[in-house]
Amino acid sequence: RWVLSLQCKGSRNLMSALRRAVEVDFKDKDKHKSQGLYLLTTGIPDQETHTVSAYVAEVCRGFDLQLHVCLFSVMKDIDSKGVIPARYANPTETASAFKEIVQAANGRFHWFGEAGIFESDDITIIMSEMEKAKNYSQKCASLVESLKQRS
Repeated sequence: RWVLSLQCKGSRNLMSALRRAVEVDFKDKDKHKSQGLYLLTTGIPDQETHTVSAYVAEVCRGFDLQLHVCLFSVMKDIDSKGVIPARYANPTETASAFKEIVQAANGRFHWFGEAGIFESDDITIIMSEMEKAKNYSQKCASLVESLKQRS
């Protein structure tokens, strides 16, 4: 169920957007089995990472929800209107900050740009499962081969 689209209106005031989403749309949390927040962003929040992390950790526990972040790295440091953000971080620092925030919120992090996917929790999980399957397959093949040699 999609309930709300929040825009920070020229800023990256993530705390204000999160508060609005939680206070307005999740007040009837008992009516819904699961809920999540999806943040689509191009840069670091105006607030310090530890402040946002502490807030989402508290809120997500209280509402049994997760915050998922999709970070799109753009090559320019200034937006199309020439506005410099209140807080600046390079793409790697921005990704690190959002990974911390997502971890506090038990969510998933996805980072992509014009060149493709840089990092994705979902892809990491899929790759891990594929590696496990490959290892089990190799063990099974070894077991079958040893049984063939015994007979």
